[in-house]
Amino acid sequence: MSLPAQKLQYPYITSNPEIAHGAPIIDGTRITVRAIAGYYQMGMDVDEILATLPHLFPAQVHSALAYYFDHQNEIDADLHDSSDEEKWQQKVAKHPNEEA
Repeated sequence: MSLPAQKLQYPYITSNPEIAHGAPIIDGTRITVRAIAGYYQMGMDVDEILATLPHLFPAQVHSALAYYFDHQNEIDADLHDSSDEEKWQQKVAKHPNEEA
């Protein structure tokens, strides 16, 4: 007999549709899990992330990393999409007074 799957809880992680388009964030901040994952992917450890974002506590960063590891494909796709230079260049509108 198998046990029912439990929904995982991540302390300090929440989402708000009015902040970062509903992306997971560290509760009480506008820091996204995506940002923490990006720092981690650049090779930063928890102490280095905390030095960069000194208003966070270690438990908040660890919770964000736990969320990232459990949702890695989703967060990595979001990171890839947000760093797509061509996509962002297409979104930038030319200034109305700018000549072609």
